[in-house]
Amino acid sequence: MSDGPGPTRAPADAGAPAGEPLLSLALASMLDGVHAHAGAVYLLHPDEPVLEMAVMAGMPRAFAAPWERVGLSAPIPVADAVRLRRLVWVGGEEEMARSYPRIAVVLPYPFALAALPVATADTVYGAVFLTWPGAHAHELSDGEREHLTAACARLALRLERAAAENRLPGPERDLLATPVSGVVGTLGSVEAARMVSRLPYGLVSLDLHGRICFANAAATEMLGRPAGELLGTLPWVSVPWLNDPMYEDRYRAALMSQQATSFVALRPPGEWLSFRMYPSTTGLSVRISRARAVADMARTAPPTERGHPRLVTISQVLSLAGALTEAVSVQDVVQLVWDEVAPSVGSQALVILGSEAGRLHVLGHRGYPDPHVVERFAGLPLSERAPGTQALNSGVPAFFDSREHLERLYPNRHETPDGFAAWAYLPLIASGRPVGTCVLAYAEPHGFPADERAVLTSLGGLIAQALERALLYDAKHRLAQGLQQSLLPHSLVRLPGIEAAARYLPATLGMEIGGDFYDLVPARPLAAAVIGDVQGHNVTAAALMGQIRTGVRAYTTVGQPPQEVMRSTNQLLVDLGAELFASCLYLRLDPARGKAVMARAGHPPPLLRRPDGRVRVLDLAGGPLLGIDASATYPTTEVSLAPGSVLVLYTDGLVESPGVDIEDSLVELGALLAEVGDQPLEHLADELVRHSAAARERADDVAVLLLRAGEAG
Repeated sequence: MSDGPGPTRAPADAGAPAGEPLLSLALASMLDGVHAHAGAVYLLHPDEPVLEMAVMAGMPRAFAAPWERVGLSAPIPVADAVRLRRLVWVGGEEEMARSYPRIAVVLPYPFALAALPVATADTVYGAVFLTWPGAHAHELSDGEREHLTAACARLALRLERAAAENRLPGPERDLLATPVSGVVGTLGSVEAARMVSRLPYGLVSLDLHGRICFANAAATEMLGRPAGELLGTLPWVSVPWLNDPMYEDRYRAALMSQQATSFVALRPPGEWLSFRMYPSTTGLSVRISRARAVADMARTAPPTERGHPRLVTISQVLSLAGALTEAVSVQDVVQLVWDEVAPSVGSQALVILGSEAGRLHVLGHRGYPDPHVVERFAGLPLSERAPGTQALNSGVPAFFDSREHLERLYPNRHETPDGFAAWAYLPLIASGRPVGTCVLAYAEPHGFPADERAVLTSLGGLIAQALERALLYDAKHRLAQGLQQSLLPHSLVRLPGIEAAARYLPATLGMEIGGDFYDLVPARPLAAAVIGDVQGHNVTAAALMGQIRTGVRAYTTVGQPPQEVMRSTNQLLVDLGAELFASCLYLRLDPARGKAVMARAGHPPPLLRRPDGRVRVLDLAGGPLLGIDASATYPTTEVSLAPGSVLVLYTDGLVESPGVDIEDSLVELGALLAEVGDQPLEHLADELVRHSAAARERADDVAVLLLRAGEAG
């Protein structure tokens, strides 16, 4: 990693005796003092709010690759430790999954972690994290806490002295375990090699990076590779049939948890081998033996393990995370969980619950043969003791491997759907608050081992973040729709001698709200019609549209002629100081005389269908868009409206489509109008929208206002 500008960072031995790297020595002392098996020191970048890993010990740096550079605002323990200026403790995989799902989905293994700031009273220099095997006590002891706090304080003072000399240390060589000294006894390693060569099963030694350092003769025979092709390689690279992410995951799990792990692999064409990994802080010893036939293993497996799907892989988690970023609405989230999560974990049904007014309510569900059974969740008070409410209130997941298990803990509850035999209740926590509960149901009794619980809880964190965004989007969408509906006419007023019909389609991008508008104004003695389009697809555009519509109505009611209505509306937008512009088409209708006077401000020209079926695009005089030039004028054009004539007023969303010339779109629209223009006006409005390619794409709002002149009365 390159250093940023700021205080000069010295070579690795700055601030320490020659040849003794300051950070590495401090980290090694911390690890030894509390019997941790891995850790790292971060330094705060001098010019950015970023922590950079300077040295790591006990584990390959690849394990922490996603967190080599950590922003101070990131939901990561070392960042929290710096922001909060205190020790952050994560006691195990379930706590990691609840508090830091981003870490848990990448490292879903049993281990404990502590993170501490490296800081004086005035200055933060960095942070430290340390990890322990999964067997560590759930809480950090007072002695461990005191040792780590004191060690970080001493390191901060050393860094303060180095900073005073403008010689802060830079990245140092990572600390991996040193080789074990020779075997005790006079024959030493020679006799050890003879001993392992006589064993009937394979023995392989892996270093911390997973590379093969030793393999006995039985191992090379079982793996099907000579020792020369194995030494120094990763087994899942040099042995083709071990090239599966699951096998590498078992190695990572063993190192992180410092607990033995195992897996079974098929050596083609039909021989099953059992691998068991025994980790330590120096590497891993792997025992390879011939396994029983898989069919025999399945017959002797407990009922809850038969047919159990493989644990969610990292690639599946990344796929889900990517898909959830694209989820917009709550129903999108529900569908993605059904498509991505349920199949991966073997669930046959799901419900996502939210809370409203102190009660549970169902946000969505999938997989239930009888959807009515889901209603048992709806309306349940959050104060009532039930699995769904407990998970939501406490933030702690609950796993029930059988109906008997559930009924033993909740003997008076009956909301669990019939037909299912195991459940996982995952609290959905986002931004530190509960946003819902995800209930996964299983058709058969289902055991939930610790690693699966951790993965499910981590997935709950990802689902929660997507659900929080979706709930906010849905709330904004409801607000936007309500605003849009309140600003557009609920129905068109009846005008003497004029039949009218209108359609409005919001764009599918953004918030599905826009600035397109239309209106009929029953002013005396002459009525008016208006259609327009404000830039944008957001609340600001809709609010400005409402102001324009109100202004047009007011100017029409006081009797201003069309050119003055447009001029006054233009002045209104200029005076409002709005940064958005608007197009507009205004008509003063005189059906008794069969005339209409029109004024246009940068709006697409209307189409007129005559009673004989001929259609033409009206070439109207006009002025610039509203809101640009306070001195603009808007000349008018008088158009003849014979009885039976149809005027088609529209916004550009009806005719503008990427890659299509607008002239061609107008020709197609005119041809369609000529063909189907005799039908009732409501049907005609539907036809025009249905046949418009631009309207189908919905890249922009679409507004259509149709006016048909009646017989003169």
